[in-house]
Amino acid sequence: MARRCQVTGKGVMSGNNVSHAKNRTRRRFLPNLQTTSLVSEVLGVSVRMRLTTNGIRTIEHRGGLDGYLAGAPDSALDAELRGLKHRIIKAQAAAQAA
Repeated sequence: MARRCQVTGKGVMSGNNVSHAKNRTRRRFLPNLQTTSLVSEVLGVSVRMRLTTNGIRTIEHRGGLDGYLAGAPDSALDAELRGLKHRIIKAQAAAQAA
């Protein structure tokens, strides 16, 4: 499973450990990934995703999972979120038609 946030796209970065004697050894900076369950109000299901804490805050700021996906362009979403967005749009259209 890739160490990449599904919302922000943050991934592993590399750099150096630098000792007091200025010796440099390579290291990895890992993103703060959390496995979270977010609830889609329209679909009535919870979706498990691996997000950074910054990604979780972004979703909450934009009004939850449905609000975030409604405002995000398809090109900015990964394949799983794109499919979820289209399911939400279909459910909203069906609810308005009924």
